[in-house]
Amino acid sequence: MIDVRRMQVLRAVITSGSVTAAAAHLGYTPSAISQQITALEKEAGIALLERVGRGVRPTAAGLLLTQYTAVISEHLAQAETALADLRAGREGRLTVRYFASVGPTLLAPALARVRREHPAVAIDPRLADPDDALAEVYRGDADLALVVQPPPDASRQGVQVVHLLDDPYRAVLPTGHPLAAKRVLDLADLAGEPWVRSEPPGPCLTPVTDACAAAGFSPDFAATSQDYATAQGFVAAGLGVSLVPRLGLSARHPGVAVRRVRHPEPARAIHAVIRTGSLDQPVLRTLLDALRESAGPGSAARGEGREEQAS
Repeated sequence: MIDVRRMQVLRAVITSGSVTAAAAHLGYTPSAISQQITALEKEAGIALLERVGRGVRPTAAGLLLTQYTAVISEHLAQAETALADLRAGREGRLTVRYFASVGPTLLAPALARVRREHPAVAIDPRLADPDDALAEVYRGDADLALVVQPPPDASRQGVQVVHLLDDPYRAVLPTGHPLAAKRVLDLADLAGEPWVRSEPPGPCLTPVTDACAAAGFSPDFAATSQDYATAQGFVAAGLGVSLVPRLGLSARHPGVAVRRVRHPEPARAIHAVIRTGSLDQPVLRTLLDALRESAGPGSAARGEGREEQAS
């Protein structure tokens, strides 16, 4: 394999016209330059220079190699500039995978900040199944995934888990329901009600069933939904009551009342999963800071205010 550094030495000799002049320009001894040229000729398998008086001139092979050296040097310079831009967050691509209920409330404002601070970076947010999202992070196809249940063996998988927030569940009732008159419900108050299941079995349903078990009952699911909007529609139609995480209530159905629950208050933990060591990228650091900001107390307080205003 031909050494690129030796190719650059050859180019310096040819453009300078002599080994001595090239040595002076590069800060080497003439002997060191000659050794580099000799080694390069062995790698190329052909003579690259021929003597002319006190100077040298390129052979056809030397001239050909010098032309490629110029192209390679230009590409190396472009690569170094691109790497510098990437390190500084001036360009690149940010690939994010998320699940539906965090999109409008948590992710959207965070990406808006990334766009303001890194306008040249291409942003690729895409809705994905949590297992698929984690797999993309493992493979390096995604920079960050938002998940509820992080992998138990994260360090062995080469990823880092960052806890962002605990998202509490809220009771969703038909507006005319007798319990809607209360500001805060004990979870046991809902024990005798028909329930609307707001999501399929998995990490978002487990906090609900576990909290109900702690309150001394199992919910009687009379209707099943795969998303929070449909669940609210079922509740508004009188099919039952439901528990929906606060971030899943960004689009409120006019026919429901939303109330806090306690004893216990179920919550799901939302995490960001990134590849270990990837936080040296400024864009990813900005996104993580922005996600923490979106998940902060101010965001929670605004959500609580909307609940208390609901009727």
